[in-house]
This record gives sequence, C-alpha cells and structure tokens, in this order.
Amino acid sequence: MNSVSGMTLKGVKAVAVEVEVEITGGLFNISVVGLPDAAVREARERVRAALRSVGITLRGRVAINLAPADIPKEGALLDLAIAVGIASVQGGVRVKKPSLFIGELALDGRLRKVRGAVPAAFLAVEKGWDLYIPEENAAEVSLVEGVSAWKVRSLGELFAHLRNEIELPAVEHCEADYAPPQADPDFADIKGQSVAKRALEIAAAGHHNILLVGSPGSGKTLLARALKGILPPLSDKELMEVLLLRSTVGDSASSVRERPFRSVHHTASAVALCGGGTTLRPGEISLASRGVLFLDEFPEFTRDVLEALRQPLEDGQITVSRASGSVVYPAKVLMVAACNPCPCGYSGDPVERCTCSPSALERYRRRLSGPILDRIDLHLSIPRLLPEELVSLEGKCGESSAEVAERVRRAREIQTMRWSRYGIGSNSEIPEKLLRRNITLSPEVKGFLLQALNRVRLSGRGLSRILKVSRTIADLDAAEDIRLEHIAEALSYREGEALSWMKS
Repeated sequence: MNSVSGMTLKGVKAVAVEVEVEITGGLFNISVVGLPDAAVREARERVRAALRSVGITLRGRVAINLAPADIPKEGALLDLAIAVGIASVQGGVRVKKPSLFIGELALDGRLRKVRGAVPAAFLAVEKGWDLYIPEENAAEVSLVEGVSAWKVRSLGELFAHLRNEIELPAVEHCEADYAPPQADPDFADIKGQSVAKRALEIAAAGHHNILLVGSPGSGKTLLARALKGILPPLSDKELMEVLLLRSTVGDSASSVRERPFRSVHHTASAVALCGGGTTLRPGEISLASRGVLFLDEFPEFTRDVLEALRQPLEDGQITVSRASGSVVYPAKVLMVAACNPCPCGYSGDPVERCTCSPSALERYRRRLSGPILDRIDLHLSIPRLLPEELVSLEGKCGESSAEVAERVRRAREIQTMRWSRYGIGSNSEIPEKLLRRNITLSPEVKGFLLQALNRVRLSGRGLSRILKVSRTIADLDAAEDIRLEHIAEALSYREGEALSWMKS
C-alpha cells in the first residue's frame, strides 16, 4: 500500500486528503471509498485511461481510500493524486518529497484546469509541501507568496519528472499590478448629479451601503457603475481573499488589484445570492466581497432574498448551512441598491404622471422592511436631469474619477491609521463599543443631533450609522473632530426625499 496527498474544498479552504492505494490479486476492479461524490467515482475510468496512455495497465483489485473518510470529496481535483498513488504502487514512480497533487485528467493523460488552485497553494505553503498543478492554473498560483509549485501538462511529463528524467517548469512568483482602476464610466462623463456624486464619494471613503431612488432614466445604474472607479486598489490581504473566492468557483484570476463589481438580477434566488447548493459554493454576495454588490430593482427581489441580506450586511460574512455541514464565506461588500419610487416609476416625477393606485403604492413600499433599510447608511433621491442638461454637448461635467479617487484614498489612509490596531479597515466596520469610546461630540453638535433625532425616526442602529457616516465626512475634510456640518450632511442622507416615499 502507498499514499500520496490530494485535496478537496470546504468553503474557500483546502482540506488535505490522503489517497491510499492497495492493489491485490483477483479479477480487475477499482473501488473508491471515503465519501466520494459522482465526479470522484467517475475518476476511476479517467485515471485508468490516462494511465494506459503512459504504458501502465491496471490488473487485479485496486482499492482507493480517501482519508479522512468523514469529509465529503467532490469534483475532479483528486484525479492526479489517484493516478500518482496507483503509479507509485504499480508503475515504478516514487514521490520523494511531501507533495500535493491536483488536476483533472483527460483520457489521453493531459491535465485540465481545476477550481481551487489558490486554496491548494495556501495549503501547500502551510504544510511546507511542493505543489503540482495543471499549467492553466499557474497564473493564479503565481500570485501566492512562498509557494513551491510546478506546472504539469500531462501525466507522462509528471512521471518523467518524478523519475528524475526531466525537470518541470516552476511557477514563478509575480506581484499583482498596482495599475489604477479604469473608471468606466468616469465621473466627469456623468452630466449633473453633483449630490449623487458626493454621496458616492462618501460611500467609497467609508465603505457605506447606499440606496438610490429615482425614476427610470435618471442615471442610477450609471452612477452605481461609476463607483468602482473611485475605490482604492485591493491591498495584499484583500487581494488574497478575492483570489481565494474566484479560484473556488473557477473564475480566472486577475493580477490587477481591481475591486469586484457584481450586478445581480432581481430574479436571483437566495442560493444564488448567498451561496449554497448541493455542493456548497459561494454566492454573489461573497464573490463581491471587498468590492461592489449592485442590486437593481431592489424591491423586486423576493422577500427571502432581501431578508437573507441582514447577516452579511451587519457582520461582513455569511454562514451557509446544509446537512453536510456549514461554511462561513466572507461578504464584506459595499452594497448599492437602486429602485424606482413606485411600480410605474414616476411617483413624484416633475414630468411624467404616476399611474399607480394607493394600494399598489402601499404594497410596493412594504417590500422593503425596516431592518433592511436600517442597514443602509445613505439614502439618496436621484432627480431626472432637465432637458437643457441632457442636450448639452460639453465634454466634461465636474471632477474626474481620478480626482475623487485621490480624496477617497487619503480618507481611507486616515481610517487605517486610526483603526488598524483593532483590525478594522473602514468607518463602516466600527463596532458599537469602539464608536462610543472614540468619537467625541461638542455640546453644540450634541444639541443639534438631539433635535434631529426628535424629528427623524431613527433606531439605535440608525444613530450609529449617522455617526459613522459623519466620521467619514470629517475624514474627507481631514478634520480631527466631527463638526456640526458633518452631522448635518450625514442626516440629510437619512431624512431626505429618498425615504419620504417609504414613510408616507
């Protein structure tokens, strides 16, 4: 009996799997035990054909055990490890150093790309093992620091390397590109909407969720897409988190530190948004982690989808539980929600007349619960542009995304200096205890805030979010303390026209 190491995925983490192989006499048969799924069981035929292509013909009874036996094994990740395990018993191949093998085998022995190469690289670094991967996975693995990895094109090539006949090409480490994000659209190309641009700047600086309410054609989607262009590049830690998630679902990894932008259609199910399925996979909210999650037609999402947003928006992570176990996925998203003010879209519009009945308006307003709205820091009404603004042929309209992004970067640096010792990256993540301890208000500001609270219906969570947004506005002004004008601006995003249609 002999054993080699493979891996399987549990959430975004790689779990080492010991592949034990025993070949005995008798009629030919291959059996795989250790909670394999259908894809792993089908590996018997792929491995047999691939081994035949390199001159190894299987005979007798082949028993393959995947340990630990209590962890479900899924996908074609274990094809290569099983083939190496069999060859080490019957084919004269020896694995001299502790190594991790991942890859899907074609019938002719070629290796195909697999998902989960980045988690495998982290596992190899943690264990101090060599890593053998398909050549197509090399680009994403090269971004992981400290990994000793080798690119494999075929099973025959790997066996020749293990017999010291050839040297496989190593995966060379490369740094992710710090190129500035491409703003498309650019803030300077968006006509008007100066208030909305300011709100997006605040959202980007403090990582605050934002709700955009406006009639069709007012520019909600355009503004949401422009937000990505003013966010700072991913840090090393954030980049690794994004790479893990992309690799887990098989997305091609990018070497550019550009933040994710995921736009979700309102027909998406709770599983598509939050993750899950028969084999646990991250959902859209996790794939947007460290970036922007755009939910257009927000009230049109089903109630269970909207309510499922509560935990990730509050905690920055989401727990997906199934009979086979539970997995925690990161979900540190900057959520941009957009909606019309009514079913027809023209309630309060200065040009078009609303055709909705009072009962239809009431049903529409009830689709968004108080707890969900309470978790959105900025509520903004997007007015329709005037005809003279629409027909204007001027090339640029205000500041460019690069200018706004520079202010956002400076504000983020201030927040990092203030909160890094607590493991916090932005003002939106400040826990209640730290918020009360570290934010001081002058008597004048306290008096103004008290008057506002008596006028605006706010929960304790709502007040905390007002203070966090005020802190972000102060950081954009490079102010040491929160001033009255900072509180006033933060309050304007909670009591303006955007919420009036909900409260009427």
